[in-house]
Formats: sequence, C-alpha cells, structure tokens
Amino acid sequence: MKARLIIVVIVLALMMVVMLVPIPYLSKPRTHHITLDSQRYEYDPGRLEVHQGDTVIIDFTASDVVHGFYLEGYGIETRVEPGLTKRIEFVADKPGKFRFRCSVTCGSMHPFMIGELVVGPNTTLYRAAATMLIGIAGTLIYLWSFKGEQHE
Repeated sequence: MKARLIIVVIVLALMMVVMLVPIPYLSKPRTHHITLDSQRYEYDPGRLEVHQGDTVIIDFTASDVVHGFYLEGYGIETRVEPGLTKRIEFVADKPGKFRFRCSVTCGSMHPFMIGELVVGPNTTLYRAAATMLIGIAGTLIYLWSFKGEQHE
C-alpha cells in the first residue's frame, strides 16, 4: 500500500515539473521578413507570430493615405506615406501579445485599426503531451503494482 502511495506522489510531482519548469527555446532564433500593408482601416496581415529571440524585419507600406505604426511594449513608432516603404527592424525579446496600431489619424474608423504581434514558442502542445505520457506511465506502474495480489 505504501509503495502505491509513493508511485502516485512521484507521478504527480513529475506532472507538476512538466507544467511549471520553463522549456528552453525549441528552435534557434530566426529572421522574419514581413511585408505589412496598411489601408483604411486594417493591416495586412493583422497578426504576426514569431518566437522569442527572433529578429523581425517589417517592410511597412501604405496603400491609400498616410498611416502610422506603433508597437506597444517595444516603443517602436513610424509613419509611411502612400507608395513608400519604411523598414522596421527589432528583436522580439519580450514574450507575450502586443498590439500594434495606427499612430496617424487616417479617418473615422482610425481607432479600430489595430493588429497583434504574438511572441513566444507554443509549448502548450508539448507540455500536454508530456503530462499525458507521464499519467499513462504512472497508471501502468500503479496497475502493475497490483499484479500478483489476490482479490477476495
């Protein structure tokens, strides 16, 4: 009986370690070249996904009127006139979700002209898979500990 309790505690401890201990980067930092076009009242693409540590190079253009780009959390701000391209370059060193928005009043729907930068590796799948495997292994070991016992 005591051995079974130890098995359960070990399995639960392993699951907690998998869920709480940070996982190092799954890949080496890369450089992302992105063309970001702005036009009333949207960015194309509206969502940018990179990993922490990646270098991001954005070629920022405007299709119709003067537009701006302000990236919250990074303090990056620039503006571009139609037909021109501005290059924005930075290292995505802060994990999380950050809004970017137009910093130049471009019309009545200007306040709704926002996009999103998502920085960070997706470790959720790996953590879930590891937790499931630990749970299955723990269950099998627990059941194996009953082997040879007679039930009345």
